[in-house]
Amino acid sequence: MNPDFNTLLFAFGLTMFAGLSTGIGSAIAFFASRTNTRFLSVSLGFSAGVMIYVSFVEIISKARIELIDVYGNRGGSWLTVTGFFAGILLIAIIDKLIPSVENPHEIRLVEDMEGKPPNGNPKLMRMGLFTALAIAIHNFPEGLATFTAAITDPNLGIAIAVAIAIHNIPEGIAVSVPVYYATGDRKKAFVLSFLSGVSEPVGAVIGYLILLPFLTPAVFGILFAAVAGIMVFISLDELLPSAREYGEHHLSVYGLIAGMGVMAISLLLFI
Repeated sequence: MNPDFNTLLFAFGLTMFAGLSTGIGSAIAFFASRTNTRFLSVSLGFSAGVMIYVSFVEIISKARIELIDVYGNRGGSWLTVTGFFAGILLIAIIDKLIPSVENPHEIRLVEDMEGKPPNGNPKLMRMGLFTALAIAIHNFPEGLATFTAAITDPNLGIAIAVAIAIHNIPEGIAVSVPVYYATGDRKKAFVLSFLSGVSEPVGAVIGYLILLPFLTPAVFGILFAAVAGIMVFISLDELLPSAREYGEHHLSVYGLIAGMGVMAISLLLFI
């Protein structure tokens, strides 16, 4: 497959939007008086619903069609499943290599910044820097997932980009809070939070450039199956647990169902 320049530009723009939404989380941390935990809980559940539904209903299906065309029904089906679990293994390994204390799954609240920050706290600064690094590492495969979906199906790319953008907002808060509390510098906290999302478009570009010479229908099918695995793992390991921690259990489930419903309707509208 050889996407034209406009398609590539559109896909890159979507990936940039998704990645740099960490800056939205940082802005919320500075301008909101308290964290709207109910809204975040529903939003993260919604994001998980979109990603889970689109992975199992649309992305896996597209991957299987491509691979069956090349390897036949049996071989293509086996490769689809293998690619799916390879994607899960990749993101699980990345997650495992990040120390739990700097893991971006750690919940941070706007209220944590109340009071005057004690400048020069090296421990908090280190936490903020490592959280930013952890998020950057996590965002790398997410960027490739968004980019790959967008060059294949723009509508699918938009849905995934919005879901990942919602998921990146609390990550922006997770970087900003410790950095601001350590330095008292809002600008430094915002910039670091914003930059942690840059790895998403960088991941998309590097991944695509490496894969471009080899992007046959077979490679594309395996890559798309892996993207589905990555997004399912992110939803189950990050989004849903975070949604439950931010709010009531039922709110995250309502958000999940709403995300699936909106994604189902949007896919039906473009049949």
